Amino acid sequence: MLQSNIRRYLKHGTLPQLRVFEASARLGSFTRAAQELHMAQSTASVQIKKLAETVGLPLFEQVGKRCYLTDAGQRLYMGCHDVFRALSTLEETLTDMRGLASGHLRLAVSSTGKYFAPRLLGAFVQRHPGVDASLQIHNRSTLLERLANNEDDLYIFADPPGKQDVVTQVILPNPLVVFARDDHPLAGVKDIAFERLAEEPFLMREPGSGTRMLATRLFEQRGLAPKIRMELSTNEAIKEAILAGLGVSIMSRHTLGLEPEHSRLVCLDVEGFPLENHWHFVYPAGKQLSVAARAFLDFARVEARGLALGSLAQR
Repeated sequence: MLQSNIRRYLKHGTLPQLRVFEASARLGSFTRAAQELHMAQSTASVQIKKLAETVGLPLFEQVGKRCYLTDAGQRLYMGCHDVFRALSTLEETLTDMRGLASGHLRLAVSSTGKYFAPRLLGAFVQRHPGVDASLQIHNRSTLLERLANNEDDLYIFADPPGKQDVVTQVILPNPLVVFARDDHPLAGVKDIAFERLAEEPFLMREPGSGTRMLATRLFEQRGLAPKIRMELSTNEAIKEAILAGLGVSIMSRHTLGLEPEHSRLVCLDVEGFPLENHWHFVYPAGKQLSVAARAFLDFARVEARGLALGSLAQR
């Protein structure tokens, strides 16, 4: 029967009444309906009475020893089939989602996260091909706006917002390093003092960038100010500026990407670096995560380090 996989919806209120009504109409007998549903006939009669009160019209009429549906009862009986069929279809869909045979996952990450998030998301979708996934890449300020508007399922921040109305979970390390061109005077120098680094022309991300916030904080903690030569809006632009010999910059180690490549970028050996930092999952407090989002959280806890750090270790 259609009702076999929607029993969870038939425990309270109108749906149990509809179940008794449908059986009574189909079998033409309150007694037989009660037997099929394993309940007392008096209970079945009460359910039918309550349903008739809810509808506001009589549903059955007694002619001799038999019960017949009224016009309202006929309409309701046809409607029962539609209701049960719709709930049955819904339950089949939800069953697929519980098993991740389907579902949606909307992930939004900071711009530096694009170097590992696609690989992480791709590996998850390969494991669960029925999940429809999307990836948004934005700077920190836009990411914060999307978080405030609850536009996505999960967010990945390098520097999570310090709010009490969000949930934050560490994913994996996000070491910060100082990049320079391989022929820079400091390339190959050991234990470079941070004060010496502060003398170099510095390439900085735009205001609102999480990387800029982290770099600015490092200078402020030492009572120094960077000699900003240029502000750029993307990590790619900063890398090109470094390669053009315009200065040095503090960026995520992930900025080099995950695949081995020939590059003239080098990491300077500056005191305190690589600086320990982490990527974080963030979502609004009280948000009911979808099955796909929760599965992705669990997947990332296990697989993210191997997918991201394993490739970086080859470099």
